[in-house]
Amino acid sequence: MSELGNIRIADDVVKTIAAKAATDVEGVYKLAGGVVDEVSKMLGKKRPTNGVKVEVGEVECSIEVYLVIKYGYKIPEVAEEVQKTILEEVSRLSGLKVVEVNVYVQNVKMEEVEETTEEFED
Repeated sequence: MSELGNIRIADDVVKTIAAKAATDVEGVYKLAGGVVDEVSKMLGKKRPTNGVKVEVGEVECSIEVYLVIKYGYKIPEVAEEVQKTILEEVSRLSGLKVVEVNVYVQNVKMEEVEETTEEFED
C-alpha cells in the first residue's frame, strides 16, 4: 500500500503475462486448456489464457500452467524453463512476488508427417 492508495492487479493480467511467457519457451507447443477451454470453443470464444490458473493476493501470487510439449524436447528442461520464465516475467511486469509456479505437462505433440500420394501409371 502506498500513500496514494491501493493498487490491485486483476487475475487476468497475471494470466496473460504467464500465458505469453510460457508459450515463448522453446519446446512448448501450446497451453492445454481443460473443460473451460472446450466450453469456450463451443461458444466460439477464444481465450489465450486457457491453461493458466492463478491466485493473486495484494503482494503475491501463485500460478499453475498446463502445457502440451513438442515431441523430442526434454520435458523436465522445458518445464523448468517455463517456471523460470513465468516467475521472471510476472515479477518484472506486475511487481508481485511469485510464490510458486506449478507446471503440469498434459500431452506431447507429435510432428505431423506430410502425406504424399503418388500416382503410378501402368
